Amino acid sequence: MAEVNQFDKETENGQNQTPGTTDIKRISNSGNEQIGDVNKVPFYKLFSFADSADYALMATGLVSAMGSGLCLPLMTLLFGELANSFGNNVGTRSVAHEVSKVSLKFVYLAVGSGIAAFSQVSCWMITGERQAVRIRNLYLRAILRQDIGYFDKEANTGEIMDRMTNETILIQNAIGEKVGKFLQLSASFFGGFVIAFTKGWILALVLLSVIPVLVISAALMTVLISKLTSRGQSAYSAAAVVAEQTVSSIRTVASFTGEKQAVAKYEKFLYRAYEAGVHEGLAAGLGSGVFMLVLFSSYALAIWFGAKMIIHKGYSGGDVLNIIMAVLMGSLSLGQVSPCLSAFAAGQVAAYKIYHAISRKPEIDPISAEGRVLKDIKGDVELHDVHFSYPSRPNENIFIRFSLRVPNGTTLALVGESGSGKSTVINLVERFYDPQAGEVLIDGINIKEFQLRWIRGKIGLVSQEPVLFASSIKDNILYGKDGASIEEVETAAEHANAAKFIDKLPQGLDTMVGQNGIQLSGGQKQRIALARAILKDPRILLLDEATSALDAESERVVQEALDRVMINRTTLIVAHRLSTVKNADAIAVIQHGKIVEEGSHSELTQDLDGAYSRLIRLQEFNKASPQNSLNDKSGAEITSDSGQQSSQHISFLRSLSRGSSETGNSSRHSFSLSMGVPLPVNELHSSLGDPKNLTLSQHKVEHKIPLCRLARLNKPEIPELLLGSLAAGVNGAILPLFGFLFSSVVTTFYQPAHKLWKESKFWAFMFVLLGLVSLLATPLKTYFFSVAGCKLIKRIRLMCFEKVVHMEISWFDKMENSSSLISSRLSTDATSVRSLVGDSLGLLVQNIATAAVGLIISFTASWQLSLIVLFLLPLIGLNGYLHMKFIAGFSADAKKSYEEATQVAGDAIGSIRTVASFCAEVKILNLHKEKCEVPLRLGTKQGLLSGAGLGISLFFLYSVYAVSYYAGARLVDAGKITFGHVFRVFLGLSMTAVAISQSGALAPDSGKARAGAASIFTFLDQELKIDSLDNSGTILENVKGDIEFRNVSFKYPSRPDVQIFKDLCLAIHSGKTVALVGESGCGKSTILSLLQRFYDPDAGQITLDGVEVQTLKLKWLRKQMGLVSQEPVLFNDTIRANIAYGKEGNATETEIFAAAELANAHKFVSSLQEGYNTMVGERGVQLSGGQKQRVAIARAMLKGPRILLLDEATSALDAESERVVQDALDRVILNRTTIIVAQRLSTITNADVIAVVNDGVIAEEGKHEDLIHKKDGIYASLVALQAAGA
Repeated sequence: MAEVNQFDKETENGQNQTPGTTDIKRISNSGNEQIGDVNKVPFYKLFSFADSADYALMATGLVSAMGSGLCLPLMTLLFGELANSFGNNVGTRSVAHEVSKVSLKFVYLAVGSGIAAFSQVSCWMITGERQAVRIRNLYLRAILRQDIGYFDKEANTGEIMDRMTNETILIQNAIGEKVGKFLQLSASFFGGFVIAFTKGWILALVLLSVIPVLVISAALMTVLISKLTSRGQSAYSAAAVVAEQTVSSIRTVASFTGEKQAVAKYEKFLYRAYEAGVHEGLAAGLGSGVFMLVLFSSYALAIWFGAKMIIHKGYSGGDVLNIIMAVLMGSLSLGQVSPCLSAFAAGQVAAYKIYHAISRKPEIDPISAEGRVLKDIKGDVELHDVHFSYPSRPNENIFIRFSLRVPNGTTLALVGESGSGKSTVINLVERFYDPQAGEVLIDGINIKEFQLRWIRGKIGLVSQEPVLFASSIKDNILYGKDGASIEEVETAAEHANAAKFIDKLPQGLDTMVGQNGIQLSGGQKQRIALARAILKDPRILLLDEATSALDAESERVVQEALDRVMINRTTLIVAHRLSTVKNADAIAVIQHGKIVEEGSHSELTQDLDGAYSRLIRLQEFNKASPQNSLNDKSGAEITSDSGQQSSQHISFLRSLSRGSSETGNSSRHSFSLSMGVPLPVNELHSSLGDPKNLTLSQHKVEHKIPLCRLARLNKPEIPELLLGSLAAGVNGAILPLFGFLFSSVVTTFYQPAHKLWKESKFWAFMFVLLGLVSLLATPLKTYFFSVAGCKLIKRIRLMCFEKVVHMEISWFDKMENSSSLISSRLSTDATSVRSLVGDSLGLLVQNIATAAVGLIISFTASWQLSLIVLFLLPLIGLNGYLHMKFIAGFSADAKKSYEEATQVAGDAIGSIRTVASFCAEVKILNLHKEKCEVPLRLGTKQGLLSGAGLGISLFFLYSVYAVSYYAGARLVDAGKITFGHVFRVFLGLSMTAVAISQSGALAPDSGKARAGAASIFTFLDQELKIDSLDNSGTILENVKGDIEFRNVSFKYPSRPDVQIFKDLCLAIHSGKTVALVGESGCGKSTILSLLQRFYDPDAGQITLDGVEVQTLKLKWLRKQMGLVSQEPVLFNDTIRANIAYGKEGNATETEIFAAAELANAHKFVSSLQEGYNTMVGERGVQLSGGQKQRVAIARAMLKGPRILLLDEATSALDAESERVVQDALDRVILNRTTIIVAQRLSTITNADVIAVVNDGVIAEEGKHEDLIHKKDGIYASLVALQAAGA
């Protein structure tokens, strides 16, 4: 809370600057550097948000890192002394005495390096975590304070969330432990050279010439690998987008049998990722091989030239060894700097956009304390000479000199065609946008003069697609008024007619509503949104089709509640259904951004040729009061996604990628799994529970996976695996052989001159040979294993994706199978499985070879010393393991620990209009800050533990040196071995330990890999009751279209205790139109789901032309049906591709045009700049609701179905479009069996049969004329209710 208060203080008096913002302003103006096309911030600016505690931690970390870095050059100094103690005292009895002095120095070094390493790692990790959390909070604050225009054109939710989850981690890497590591390695490098030059400058100078070659080879490898990695990542992220889109629209995919298309598209991107992966493997191997060749050649040069120095310049053997180790270890340190540098560069690039956003001062700032605050307002609203176009489409004028006045306490209704600009008026009054010219006035004062938070607090918005947050019902209502009492919440719920259904829920107000309110039906969500607005008690009320989602009974009561709430309030209503607004004080008809008529209902109806009268006639002509217009945003104004086929999961990622406006699982649920009844409590808990427990398979699996099955998957790559293993074996022998060669060199340096010269040339040659072997073996190993591994990944991903798209719809109803989690599973599980087969095999062969060669070398030299050293080896192994972990970075998987915080941020950003409208920014920030506290504590703990681990392991390492060499000296004194054998045993075994433990640290987490494999196999082995891959089943030659439901009973698998149907019987005759009516949540849409076999009934039969649908071929059955739902799902592709989807993408141009013409879409598509090649955006956000609906109708028409399923298909259209589309539908209905789901009863009076669904059965059936006269009939009372409402 303190931080948010600090935020607020910073924003008062226009001091809109967070700590360091001034710096960042400079970054965004002058300070940014550009590399190619990449913007980045200067490195020192990354620390702009550090506080005094961070500076203290960084200062301690800096000193410790320098100290820690100097320990390595000091060790080489001691090594030289050690060699001299042995070499110069050969044959004397004082070897043990001399060596013990050096061993004691090793113990001191052990203590010093242990303390320095602990301090370095823990200080940098803790400060990195602290600053990263602060940056996350500031970034979220910056995003929440941006104007809505920013989301329209500069950033979409997915991008923002990616920055929040991934790029903050990159910044953390760049300002955390990697800085300490960089300082440490730099100190080792410079310290090494200082010691080398003081010991013998000539040899040091010669060795210096090798370093540029070492550095260049390392740098080239890094650049090449990072390029190839990003290529692979972009190919795979394109595949992930296909997966996410397919899963999030799975009902549409299933209904249009588009599974094959999705799999083909996915495979195309996977192949690109495979190619990039193989190239990356080859490049990594080549780079590593070249580096080892250069390194071993440097040793060769050093040995040859060192021997010359001993003979001609009087250097001692210890000095030469000291110089060689100091220079080469120092330069190796330089080589290890590259991951740090790439982390810094990645952090600088990642920070550019984040820091830029933090410093961005929005024109409309909801957090700013600037502006006028009055005691209260009366509520006069006026738009005066307004010119306006949306920021995302500046060339399309919505309003030119538009004026409108609403006196306080009166109600004005805005009516007009879809896209005429009605919702734009609401956007301007809420100050989501500012007009380019003209003024928006409240009580005669320009809205820009008011403090934004205060004025929005006086305005209540209820939109047609209510957005709820993934918390409890009570928390959602409380967004209306912070700190409201429980009594106030209950009263608001009562006024919104929500109390009754809330009381029925097992947990009442504490019931969790799920992501985007998925656990509630459309009507229930709408009532909670109303309660939230009522609790706000606003002076100005904005209703955007607020009751459209409700059934007749709820609508009547809510309308009454609204009528009560509207008293003495200024109210603006946007409506498609004119019958809902005839009681308004004034009605304004908007056409093409102009008010063409204004007056009361009675005044306007007197002019029979007026625009309003024409609209009424159109609606009466259609016998329709179109329900629930999808937010009729102006023209192609970015609208919120109404794309879910309701109860399917709205995953976290989906709520993210929602274009600019709010997400919202649209109003009424088509295929509603949440028929007005929420999940039982325990199930709610399990489904909304711990995200960390979610895996691709629903079961808790024991990770016992038959390795033979995994190996079978990799069977086609056996030749590659065998060749790769051979190369891995050769590779494994290299480090122990290096130890053997180096120990031989140590003894050579203490030989007489002629012998020294001869032997030094031989050993130098051997080093070069070792380098050449390494150059050959490493690329071969990485190439063969890359081919085998990447093919396996591709194969598994494809198998899993194929299985996913053919899963039963009920599988997607479970929270753990949301689209984002599935795409991340496809990515991580498959990758982890690769490591179990190929990578593990390579590692195993390599380590066996290393161990065998190392043991042979040491035991042939001295079995006694070998046993002593072997006993101490685990301590060296521990150090090698932790050293590699240190290089890779200790930081835990931050993404996982911040999941809850990310969820809060994602929810808020995806619903930015709702957050803005309810001034909930500070509330969200506090919640986010709270959710970051646990990960911050964990990060601090992790820092201390990692530091302690590394410190202790370094202490052990140098202590082992001390003990081993002392033990060797005692054996030399006893005449058991020579001093050359001491070095051979120790170097041979320690190199073996280092090689095995370092490769172990780089080894993949086998636990994770096993879990991934188990999860994949459990998933692939699931038996499907409804399998769209199954080609068995009969096909009818001629489909007539007779449908019958016989004694059907059904419960949704996700809610087995809620009975939807019991013994439902319904006959639909060929070529007839049957309308299904009933209250929201009674199961109308379920009939359509059962017919398409999204689910199978628990009992009873469904037949088509007398044949049970379960015996028919599933794909063929779905091809016979054309579905047009109220919430059309469009794919992020062109309009042409979306329409062609109706024919699995194989439609001719003529067919596409004909279908569009039939759906009254051709005209508007042709008028778009790109025509049929216009991209519709994610879930169709670039089109208005009515336009999306027409594209969806065209798609269904293209299918040429025998059976037409219309789920409120024309509800989103304005009167004019609806009339034409209704005509088109009337034409296509001819000779087709048609089932219509309707809330607006006036749309279905011409149906051949009307069936009333109630209490899980068909309660009434007949023609409109018969049912309307039935005394006490349900249909008659529903009609009466709607007539009263109209």
